[in-house]
Amino acid sequence: MKLLTRYRMWREKRKWKAVIVDGYNQLSEKRKLSRAQKAEVQAFYRQLIGREVPIYSHEYFYSRTGHFTKDYVPTNLYHCELVPKANDHTASKVLCDKNLCDLLLPDAPMPRTRLKNCNGYYYDEKGQPLTAAQAVALCRDLDNMIIKPSLRSKGTGVRKLTVCEGVTNIDGMTVEELFRKYRKDFLIQECVRQHPAMAALNPTSLNTLRILTYRSGDEVLIVYAVIRIGRLGKDIDNQSAGGISTAVLENGRLDKVAYGGYKEPGVEKTDTGIVLDGYEIPSFDKALDLARRLQLQLPYFNLVGWDVAIDEKGEPVLIEFNTNTGLSQSAVQTGMGRYTERIFRELWPRPNSWFKE
Repeated sequence: MKLLTRYRMWREKRKWKAVIVDGYNQLSEKRKLSRAQKAEVQAFYRQLIGREVPIYSHEYFYSRTGHFTKDYVPTNLYHCELVPKANDHTASKVLCDKNLCDLLLPDAPMPRTRLKNCNGYYYDEKGQPLTAAQAVALCRDLDNMIIKPSLRSKGTGVRKLTVCEGVTNIDGMTVEELFRKYRKDFLIQECVRQHPAMAALNPTSLNTLRILTYRSGDEVLIVYAVIRIGRLGKDIDNQSAGGISTAVLENGRLDKVAYGGYKEPGVEKTDTGIVLDGYEIPSFDKALDLARRLQLQLPYFNLVGWDVAIDEKGEPVLIEFNTNTGLSQSAVQTGMGRYTERIFRELWPRPNSWFKE
């Protein structure tokens, strides 16, 4: 079993390396680290983890942003070694089902859920089991809804949904056909009516804050916050769908440049023409407070990415949480900011939870 796990880790590391190297090769401007910069990176990581690290992540982020720092985190090191030390990999397989989010965090403000399909079984918003026929009848007429897979990430399969007399807006499918397409493990929720200042960034998508928290004992640190903004006409704000993200500074205002996918150049305006630099995010402190509070309710996970919307009344709404969230290193121009060294020192002695299997 350990040999199989080591093979999986090797394969994952190769995957993340390929993503970064491919992105680097397609950048219009490429920067190599100087001898002094390489020495600074390797000295930093030798004293943190006792070994040197590959530098392709540092060269990629340096090339993309024009900013060098020793504490960029190699992407494969982060996903394959650091995150499994922070979070229980075996618990993630079950507890990260989006259908369980309201059960794990019952006091969190969330969108109202109309229907759940969990492992092929249907439930209504109160958790009462339904037959397939009852589930179809419940969804015969819907407006302003979202359907999304509950076990997938990066916005895959997320669609806005309306239903009129059993016929959906998605390729003209009936509700029965739509359910057959999604098969199992999905949910239908009401769309959040977002704050006008958030909608102005892009009105067709729900533009959310991604807040990365780290739990150190009973203390919760806000590692960073970024905003994710969809492109005009897109339903979702994920970078995998062309969305962009930029850092939200401690004063609740946006940084100057946002970045999309690994190969895309930075932009200074949204598709709606809003200049990012200094744009104020409503209720930012409330969103941070929500993430801090909820982090303490997830004892198996010490490093969590929270997707938080701001509704039309200025209240934060939890959309979902992620226990294998990527780092927004282009947007924040660092790995984990001023907490990079502390997080590594606290987590590195812990066992890798991949090997609990």
